[in-house]
Amino acid sequence: MNSKMVQINNPTLEKQSDDHFHHLGITKSAIDIPKMYGDVKFVCMGGSMRRMRNYAETFAKELGIIISKNLSTTDRYVMYKTGQVLWVNHGIGVPSLSVIIVELIKLLYYAKAQNVTAIRMGTSGGVGTAPGTVILRPAIFDAEVYQQLHKVALQLKVPVEIGKTFSTDDFYEGQARLDGAFCEYTEQQKLAFFNRLHSLGVRNIEMETLCFASMFNRGNIKAAVVCVTLLDRLKDDQVLLEHGDLIEFEMRVFKVVSMYIKQQLKLC
Repeated sequence: MNSKMVQINNPTLEKQSDDHFHHLGITKSAIDIPKMYGDVKFVCMGGSMRRMRNYAETFAKELGIIISKNLSTTDRYVMYKTGQVLWVNHGIGVPSLSVIIVELIKLLYYAKAQNVTAIRMGTSGGVGTAPGTVILRPAIFDAEVYQQLHKVALQLKVPVEIGKTFSTDDFYEGQARLDGAFCEYTEQQKLAFFNRLHSLGVRNIEMETLCFASMFNRGNIKAAVVCVTLLDRLKDDQVLLEHGDLIEFEMRVFKVVSMYIKQQLKLC
């Protein structure tokens, strides 16, 4: 297989003698980036610091490998390394996501990492799908990845659907919620909107997927998005899950993605 190198497109950056990643607290000249990160094959990302730390700890425990300390030295993001896998939180929405993706792409470029796959492990609102369903977004340029993830989900008997993801700029009005501080549409208009989305093949709604796929594609990094639904937006606006159910649903995403990674790295 031909090696797929991480790419950047910034001639000015190439002329700099050093580079500081403000939001990760990493300076290029201060560490041996190729030694620390050159073996990375997977970058797993999700919104919550707690969730990504838990995923990293569970992955390391299952394989009996070492988990790094938090490699981010700021309070904006966390980043853990378990073998060839990075686990990084990205916060909520495109602005927070785009900042950390830029710094990760630069980090992997300086590391000379090859054949990297980025996977968003998220939560979302379902569109005509039951809570707890794992939604795989069909990415045209990475069709093989989501097809393999779908196969793993079926093997694990995790509820799964392949469908389009609707990305928005907001959690409330941008997603036609009726419970925000402002609302200038009716319940009937909201339902008509979601029924239209469903008819177009949309199965979940969140705030990051479009940016995630686009930016990693620009960096020559394969990308996939695996999100679990926490509610069906055709029925509810508020997430009212019991804590135990929320954790179980979040772990469905982890089970699928971690098994896929283990298979790809021949760890099982």
